[in-house]
Amino acid sequence: MRRKIPSTTALVSFEAAARHESFTKAAQELSITQGAICRQIASLEEFLSVELFRRSRRGVKLTEAGLSYSRRVATQLDAVERDTLSVMGQQGTNVIELAVVPTFGTQWLIPRLKDFQHQRPEVIVNLTNRTRPFLFADTEFDAAIYFGDADWSGTESHRLMGENPVPVCSPGLLGTRKHFSPQEIAELPLLQQTTRPYAWRHWFNAQQLSVPRDMTGPRYELFSMLSQAAMHDMGIALIPPFLIQRELEDQRLVIANPEALNSSKAYFLMIPERKVESASLRAFKDWLLEQSRRYNPSI
Repeated sequence: MRRKIPSTTALVSFEAAARHESFTKAAQELSITQGAICRQIASLEEFLSVELFRRSRRGVKLTEAGLSYSRRVATQLDAVERDTLSVMGQQGTNVIELAVVPTFGTQWLIPRLKDFQHQRPEVIVNLTNRTRPFLFADTEFDAAIYFGDADWSGTESHRLMGENPVPVCSPGLLGTRKHFSPQEIAELPLLQQTTRPYAWRHWFNAQQLSVPRDMTGPRYELFSMLSQAAMHDMGIALIPPFLIQRELEDQRLVIANPEALNSSKAYFLMIPERKVESASLRAFKDWLLEQSRRYNPSI
C-alpha cells in the first residue's frame, strides 16, 4: 500500500522555511532559488489541504497548523538524519546495541570496556540507559543488562553479580566512630533509592529491627545521585560497593556498617532468543561473564 507521505524535498524545504520564517533564508540555506522554495511549500500545502504560512508584503508567518506541523516534521527529520549517520558509521563493523542500567554502565562496565575493545576491535558496543524490561522486538537493542530476577520472556539470561548494598555515608557524618550500630542508623536521615523502595526495611529486618520510618527520606532515581547526596552529608544510603569503588578508595564515602543486604535479585545480561547465535554477542557475553567472575568485592 502506498504511504500518504509528502516528498522529502518538500518537507526539507518546509522545515527550513518554518525555522527561519523566511523563504529567502531557507533558499540560501538549501542553496536553491526562492522560487523553488515557494513551489515546494505550495505543493505541500496542496497535498495537506492545509495553509501552513500566511503571506503578506512583509513576508511569511506560520499559521497555527504550520507551527504544529513544523515541530513534528523537524523531530522526524532529525531522527532520519541520526539513523542515516548511524548506518553510515557502522560500515565494516559489528555493532552491539546494549541497554544498560545507568550507574552499572558508568561505574562498572565502561571502565572495563577497553579490554573488550582490545580483544575484539571489530566490534562496537553502544550503550543506552534503560532501567526496566522492554520488548526487544520494539527496539533496536541486541541485548540488555538489568537488575532483577531474570524473568524476561523470550530471552536467554546470564547472571553477572548480586548487588549486596551496604550502608555508606560521608566521613564527616561517621565522625570518630568505626561504624554505626543498626540502632544508630535508624536515627539518621535515610536516603532512599526510587527503584529499591523497600531496601532499608529489608536491611533493618535482617538486623532484627522494626523501624517505622524506614521508608521515609528523600528519594533518588540513580545510585550516582544517592552517592552524591551521601557525600554531601545529607544522610546515609544503601549502595552496592562495586558502584562506588573510587569514592570508597578516596574516602569520600565510608562504610557506615559492614552488614550487607542480601537479595535473590541480581544483575543479568539478557539476550533475545533470536540473537543468541550472533558471533559478536557470544564474544561479548563470554567476555562479560569472565569480567564478572574476576570481580571480587573489596569488603
